Amino acid sequence: MESIWLLVGITAIAGIGGTGLGGALSCMFRKDSDKTVSLLLSFAAGIMTAVVCFDLLTEALSTNGSSANVWLVVCGVIVGFAVIALLNAWIDKETDHEVAHIDENHPRTSDSLEELTHANHLQEHREGRQPRNGLFLAGLVMAAAIALHNVPEGMVIGASFARTAHQILVNRGGLTMALVIGLHNIPEGMAVAVPLISGGMSKWRAVGVTAISGAPTVLGAILGFLIGTISPTALVISLSFASGAMLYVVFGELLPESILMWKSKLPALLAILGMLTGLIIIYL
Repeated sequence: MESIWLLVGITAIAGIGGTGLGGALSCMFRKDSDKTVSLLLSFAAGIMTAVVCFDLLTEALSTNGSSANVWLVVCGVIVGFAVIALLNAWIDKETDHEVAHIDENHPRTSDSLEELTHANHLQEHREGRQPRNGLFLAGLVMAAAIALHNVPEGMVIGASFARTAHQILVNRGGLTMALVIGLHNIPEGMAVAVPLISGGMSKWRAVGVTAISGAPTVLGAILGFLIGTISPTALVISLSFASGAMLYVVFGELLPESILMWKSKLPALLAILGMLTGLIIIYL
């Protein structure tokens, strides 16, 4: 029972704390923050890659000491990747429909912090070309979508800790994964809070709604933890699903966004430094 409460506490910091921090930062939104966010995303992507490749997948492949695990791991990774990819496709589709001025002439890639957080829509509303409540509604839809998206991310944290069910605090891989998911949640929190604030909600209420959207991460963590502790095979499935989910987050979200936001060699360098940092954390 003590392990569950530790897991809940750690995951709450990563999920609720990460998105809530993003919401708070959106209140101090600056247009020149693109480079900083780009480097942050790249570094987080590098650490996630290291944890997946050098910790989660290696543990999944060695759990039963059998090469038969390979196909189970491959299937788990594919399912985890597909679930997060479908959730993100749904988020993009729903938020595009809610903001009427997104059309074929509007960039669909987040190549600036303003686009990533929907702040580039503000001028449209300020000039009266779009109703203000459209952006507010987009923020609510984004909050609901991010909340759903956070369940499998929470499962990643739970699966990471399931290997050492009675020694939560000594699991470096799990602690590292919780940290990088928390970092990953910061721009997601900004994407929720900016349209809410611009749509008329008070800043503190918007930050509260944003933080609440990270709460399902805790539910996912408990689910991933319980599944992983059922049996060795269940642990393999849980770790594989978590790996696939994180691989999509890295290669489908973090790295593309970071490189688009700052077309430089530095995001790639920060990704490599992130991988090396993850490697050091896991094995030292």
